[in-house]
Amino acid sequence: MKKVMSFLILLSLFIPSVAAEEVSSDLAPNSKSAILLDASTKTILFKKNEQEKLAPASMTKVMSMLLIMEAIDNGSLSLDDDVTISENAASMGGSQVYLQAGETYKVKELLKGIAVASGNDAVVAMAEKISGTVSDFVARMNERAKELGAVNTHFVNPHGLDAEDHYTTAYDMALMAFELLKHPTILEYTSIYEDYLQKNDGSSIWLVNTNKLVRFYDGVDGLKTGFTATAGYCLTATAKKNNLRLISVVMGAETSDKRSSDTTSLLNYGFNTYKTHVVLTTKDSLGVKRVENGVVEQADIVLTQDYVKLLKQTDAKPNYSFNVSVDSLVAPLKKGDIVGKVSVVDETGSVIDTLDVTLKEDIPKVNWWQAFLKNLKHLTAGQILIK
Repeated sequence: MKKVMSFLILLSLFIPSVAAEEVSSDLAPNSKSAILLDASTKTILFKKNEQEKLAPASMTKVMSMLLIMEAIDNGSLSLDDDVTISENAASMGGSQVYLQAGETYKVKELLKGIAVASGNDAVVAMAEKISGTVSDFVARMNERAKELGAVNTHFVNPHGLDAEDHYTTAYDMALMAFELLKHPTILEYTSIYEDYLQKNDGSSIWLVNTNKLVRFYDGVDGLKTGFTATAGYCLTATAKKNNLRLISVVMGAETSDKRSSDTTSLLNYGFNTYKTHVVLTTKDSLGVKRVENGVVEQADIVLTQDYVKLLKQTDAKPNYSFNVSVDSLVAPLKKGDIVGKVSVVDETGSVIDTLDVTLKEDIPKVNWWQAFLKNLKHLTAGQILIK
């Protein structure tokens, strides 16, 4: 039977739980639909027709970039891998970086072409690199959307050119952007305002970010614009100020200026109204627990991820406590293993959050010689720990 350790850690922590209040005014009057999301807690701060199915245009590439980044992070793809451009990729119309069939580029060069210049040819080349065929890549896009809870989304292509049955919602786009931001390397590309793509023949293509707010709004470092005659002007944006990162989506604006205006309005509201507080990080110890058969006798207990709370700018700072319960620990154990839970308790005694806890570091199992030396040490103290 598992042994359970419970201990109460009383801390003066500034972590009131807030829910977004209804905003009386339309923060995105020029857009058919819009949403504003806190990227730390996923709290919706503003919404307008957020579940309406609309054409996303090149915002589609948010999902395409997500699959690219996931492939890079899982090791099946490298930024330095070569990609040979197919006839199919080179033939793509719309926004492009003018790739030629037979040319070879690094993944990182094509990713820049997608993130900065919205290259349809570049994203098709990456789709073929990852999945073999565009259709297989699109199938994975739709599968991944459902996994994220983006149930009102259906993709027909990886680039966003108008097509029947190709749609998403502002809410679903926010979910995809939230997931993409778990791969912060993407911001190294989406934050570029202008750069060059070096062609195989020695020439270069000037790339200018289609998201002008990257240059003109302090804190904006992504993510993706979109425009077609059907979709109108769209933008999924993200910005960070003072540890508060926001995600905004606007869809169906009549001009690029109106798209930028609505996005600016949403971001200004978010930054002026809310703030975040990092309550505990994964480096903060919640206490120690005895370990059996380990190379060390005690383990530091920590959170599996940082604990962040969203506050109003005018919020007071109440006290909270943590009640930690950890199962008995027997080595070998790895950092990341879920070994218990921590309950966050407010001043009324109510549990407001329950979080997973893990170990601060790996704890290998002792070998026979280490066990002998530990037993010898404790034997002299009249206690045998390892049997």
